[in-house]
Amino acid sequence: MTSPPDTVRTRAAAVFDLAARLPARVFRELADEAVFCEFDLLLTPYAWPALSALARLHGDRQVDLLVVEADGIAGPALSLSVEATPDDYWTEVGFDSNREPLDSITIAARTIALTGPSGRWGCWGERDPEVAVVRGFPDAAARHDWYARCGPCVDAAGALTSWLPQVFGNRRVPDAYATELATHYGAPQRD
Repeated sequence: MTSPPDTVRTRAAAVFDLAARLPARVFRELADEAVFCEFDLLLTPYAWPALSALARLHGDRQVDLLVVEADGIAGPALSLSVEATPDDYWTEVGFDSNREPLDSITIAARTIALTGPSGRWGCWGERDPEVAVVRGFPDAAARHDWYARCGPCVDAAGALTSWLPQVFGNRRVPDAYATELATHYGAPQRD
């Protein structure tokens, strides 16, 4: 069973502060060690096994995706059974209702939020700064499994040293940004 768009939006709003943007705290209550991955990866069929596995860890029978911000499309919300295949996921995010890829979630989404009915996990992604943050791992083994399924993934320190400098024109991440991200998502390893 999938959920109607209003229910998806309500669930997302319970897990995330939909008005916040990175490096601010976007998760309302989840505070386990954050995992960072590439934003674009989340909107491909390759991410589906990791997303559905995280939902299953918490007993969720579906994954809800809310497009918080988008270019040219009204922020769609969808719900997909954890039994769906990567191709099913791609059909939902990779094409619009007219089967056109240019107006798809993959192309138009600027900010997305994924969670499940349990509200015990979440994935927040932003096209700028081209990262996604995942939380809600019940233990280190589950976090490691996410790394193996969805990689490449890094912790906050890794995001600050490897991925985010590229967003800032291959320069050092501004101190205020790095401090806020580290405060909310982990300790940075700066030189």
